Amino acid sequence: MNIPPTFADLGLSADVLEALSKKGFEEPTPIQALVIPELLNADVDLIGQAQTGTGKTAAFALPLLERLVPGAGFVQALVLAPTRELAVQICEEISSLRGTKAFSVAPVYGGQSYTEQFRRFKMGVDILVGTPGRILDHLERGSLKLDKTQFVILDEADEMLDMGFSEDIETLLEQVNPARRMLLFSATMPDRIRIIANKHMKNPKTLSVKGQAMTAENTEQIYFEVNEGDKFESLCRILDLEEDFYGIVFCRTKLQTDEISHRLADRGYGAEAIHGDLTQGQREAVLRKFKSKRLNILCATDVAARGIDVENLTHVINYSLPQDPEAYVHRIGRTGRAGKEGTAVTFITAEEYRKMAFIERVSKTRIRKERVPGVSEIITLKKNRLAGKVQEALEKPVLPAIGELAKELLQDRDATEVLAAVLQQYASGEFDEKTYAPIRDLFDRPKRERASFSSTTGFPGSGGGYGSERPFDNGPGPSGKARLFIAMGRTDGISPRKIVDLLESQGGIPSRFIDDAVVMEEFSFVTVPFRDAERLIQTFRSQGHQGKPLIKLARPEDGEGGAPRRAFNGPPGKFGTPKYGKPRKY
Repeated sequence: MNIPPTFADLGLSADVLEALSKKGFEEPTPIQALVIPELLNADVDLIGQAQTGTGKTAAFALPLLERLVPGAGFVQALVLAPTRELAVQICEEISSLRGTKAFSVAPVYGGQSYTEQFRRFKMGVDILVGTPGRILDHLERGSLKLDKTQFVILDEADEMLDMGFSEDIETLLEQVNPARRMLLFSATMPDRIRIIANKHMKNPKTLSVKGQAMTAENTEQIYFEVNEGDKFESLCRILDLEEDFYGIVFCRTKLQTDEISHRLADRGYGAEAIHGDLTQGQREAVLRKFKSKRLNILCATDVAARGIDVENLTHVINYSLPQDPEAYVHRIGRTGRAGKEGTAVTFITAEEYRKMAFIERVSKTRIRKERVPGVSEIITLKKNRLAGKVQEALEKPVLPAIGELAKELLQDRDATEVLAAVLQQYASGEFDEKTYAPIRDLFDRPKRERASFSSTTGFPGSGGGYGSERPFDNGPGPSGKARLFIAMGRTDGISPRKIVDLLESQGGIPSRFIDDAVVMEEFSFVTVPFRDAERLIQTFRSQGHQGKPLIKLARPEDGEGGAPRRAFNGPPGKFGTPKYGKPRKY
């Protein structure tokens, strides 16, 4: 039996291992197990063939963080990505893995302010992540030098070529330090990639991981956007919607599985945890109870869930987002088997929206956004369930002793009062709204309309439904919405809450009309009514930020959620236009 390696087995330092532990990474993916030792211990060029979403970023980022020296004064590593969305994601992933090491990591792509990019170059960047067009543009302008760069990584190389970056990549590679080490990652290996490899790489070694089909055809996929502190209460409400819930709640860490399982047990749910700290005997005991349905909820990490084969799961709950799209598909594939339908529920925070969109895009599946139902809806659902059970009981024969007791209780008493007393005695806890904690809506915005719960189950496709994603029910007011681009992001200390406060205090827009604030590294997006959008743009017209208007209407090229890119020759100015004069994608 082959025992999978740990990150410690790969030769990583204690500092990096601590950063991995904080992120909840317990075991390397197959591509990481292959690539990391090669990059740490050998000086050869590598070609890594693996599907998108298999952990390739950490595969090359971790060795870079081990081998490079912070603050060297020049770009030590260049990572090329096909889209601005992926560039930002790679940059954030590397930053989260650097631990206490003071590496400067920066994304560069079209749509960003040139002034801001010049400022970053002047301050010094150790690891630069960018799209080929914008990187080449800076090389041609003389604002960026890569003559000392030690590593060049081409991520999603096949996608870059499909997007027409072939000539840009060829030109760019000719201007990078010829003594650099080169890594190329791609899901497929068409002839165009082999041509680049043969021309620009030195006897590359190929490491390949067989991909898995990323499908989950019989699984209904839903996600809920909630505050981090409201995830547990949201989970309880979802559990109460389904009378016959039987599923796995996936958590990020071992500590989280213990915490969630204990909190669920304290509230009366049949839940236990399974993770790497359990002995084999403890693990087998928990699994026996779960398979026999003495437990109906199993809290687990990805690693601990490997090898668990349980039939007829009705649900998979992603309490925490998985590491990558492949892990997501692997999780939700545990339900919806053998022709039966299943439901996958994912909880995300506002900051995780872009990662959720990436998972949806890469897994090529539709994940529907819904709203966590209100307490009154759950109570109504429970009333309908109980009423249905009573109706079924009325059609069955009654034991003589039960019938005699009923007559005694009804003697000289009102039938409604007697029935109410019985329900109060044996079912009052089901209808006590105080058992549910309040859920603060994101950004303190008003609750949206929600679908009514009229059947014995609240899940889609069975007559009920989660709270539906509909326009605000604000009575008379705006009939349409506008998406706005805000030229500030996390690097400026911006959060969704601060966006709402800014628009409310300086723009005069009530918070109940502000929706779907998404904060990225350098910029943000928010949705407001059409009639308020124009007023906000006028109000903030004079408040530019780093040479850009602070607020404007969002356009596809502004870079949210993998929006379409535009052909562009580069902005005019003292640096002129690119010398080749050809359209370039950013």
